[in-house]
Amino acid sequence: MSPLGPDAVHLAAAIRYRGAMKISLDGGTATYRIRSYAQGQVIVNEQVLTRSIVVMPETLISDWPPQDFAAFATAHFAMIAALRPEIVLLGTGAVLRFPSPALLAPLYDAGIGVEVMDTGAACRTYDILMAEGRAVAAALLMI
Repeated sequence: MSPLGPDAVHLAAAIRYRGAMKISLDGGTATYRIRSYAQGQVIVNEQVLTRSIVVMPETLISDWPPQDFAAFATAHFAMIAALRPEIVLLGTGAVLRFPSPALLAPLYDAGIGVEVMDTGAACRTYDILMAEGRAVAAALLMI
């Protein structure tokens, strides 16, 4: 037992674990919600996904072609632009990395906003925007 009490023990255990991040927000009427994420996986509803994905409130692409940052191509972002989201949250894996603006041109040309962040932040932000009823797409590389 910690001299700081039982809560300190649980906090210390949580810090050591650093496993899956569980997310639980009310998603309204959305079909696809990100429930949690961890290294090598994202759970959408009850489905464990282990490859790059694009998720929107009513659309799930469970095998988005780029599997790492170096594989990004303009066609991958044209695919997302065709879905007509209001904003795209681009999760670049465990580390925040900015793709070339030329790669994102299909999104910019369509007037779609783009926010680049690490995949964990993109998962958390997706659920917030989705719960607000926004037409958000999260394009996620695995952590």
